[in-house]
Amino acid sequence: MKITILAVGKVKEQYYNEAIAEYSKRLGRYCTLEIIEVDDEKTPDGASEKEEVKIRDKEGERLSRFIPDDAYVVALAIGGKEMSSVEFAEGIEGLGVDGVSHIVFIIGGSIGLSEDILGGADARLSFSRMTYPHQLMRVILLEQIYRAFRINRGEPYHK
Repeated sequence: MKITILAVGKVKEQYYNEAIAEYSKRLGRYCTLEIIEVDDEKTPDGASEKEEVKIRDKEGERLSRFIPDDAYVVALAIGGKEMSSVEFAEGIEGLGVDGVSHIVFIIGGSIGLSEDILGGADARLSFSRMTYPHQLMRVILLEQIYRAFRINRGEPYHK
């Protein structure tokens, strides 16, 4: 299976990059992993809702260039479905059984994803009602994907 993480913005913090590299290495046993970053737009302090929509739309246009037509698309969104690690693992396994060979997870920038990206996604996923920095979300997502493959193979994992 191919997994693509499509994300807005670059990860600048070395400790996040080290964690991303570690999980990327671990996932090499289970899938083909690709991480694609698109440029983020500067969001001025006190931006109006209209300005934020325009920013999300610009970022969404950049993201959409990298979404293959045949991929199953999961948008990370606060209003998405919350699930346990086991449910997440079962979802990935179920997609594979259904013949899905490419899953694209999309992580928005600091103000989220455009309506076009959200509306075009096959699913919306939320890791919590809490807000996390979008750079940290990459680490959390990679860890959960890694955990899902271990669960699906019956390998030990921390509960």
